[in-house]
Amino acid sequence: MSVTILFKLGRVLGMFTLLAVLASGAVYTPQAQAPGSRDERELVVLVHGMGRSRLSMYVMGRSLERAGYRVVNWGYSSTSRGVPELGGELATAVRERRGAAPRVHFVTHSLGSIIVRWSLANDPPPQLGRVVMLAPPNQGSRAADRMTPWVGWLLPPIRELRTDSTATARTLALPLEAEVGVIAGEGDGKVSVAESHLEGEREHVVVSSHHTFIMNRGDVRRLVQRFLATGSFGTEAARPAH
Repeated sequence: MSVTILFKLGRVLGMFTLLAVLASGAVYTPQAQAPGSRDERELVVLVHGMGRSRLSMYVMGRSLERAGYRVVNWGYSSTSRGVPELGGELATAVRERRGAAPRVHFVTHSLGSIIVRWSLANDPPPQLGRVVMLAPPNQGSRAADRMTPWVGWLLPPIRELRTDSTATARTLALPLEAEVGVIAGEGDGKVSVAESHLEGEREHVVVSSHHTFIMNRGDVRRLVQRFLATGSFGTEAARPAH
């Protein structure tokens, strides 16, 4: 085997190793996740996307803390369990960390949105607040259709994000009391605007953003805060849904 082939093989293996480590959620813990049993601030639970870690939601979490919320930046592994198992773990984590919070909100990215949808459909917290989904594959994703045969062995949840009518992303019902706002990215590259819509969503807006770092945009952070506070993205929300 030539040196060139060995070099390329090493790069591929290195990329898969890095992806697995990031997916474990163990790379970085941005803040102490204290239960806060006496803390009466409203709670916001952050749920990152596939192959990412809590680090990806760090900037969003800090901005929400400055806005007066208590934040739990929940991490999970994308490499070992499917959406039902992860959704159950999330519900347990919310019960354990809720403390005295009068309401529980969620801010999610990509796969994290489907995990939260499972949790809300099967084990919703009392006094559910609002949910903001960033680039969610609510109708499944054609990108997941293409990638499942290649990486389904490494990332089991990707199978549940397919556009097949029986896939988890297509079958979860939204609780009637849930107030959901969706922020989609035009030029997302992984989830189209049409795929981000959710039956029962309260509002839907589109920003010019790629999928991976949509949560770090200043305008997106402002839209998230506005929806959590008021239930609306407001008249200043960048462009109408389409």
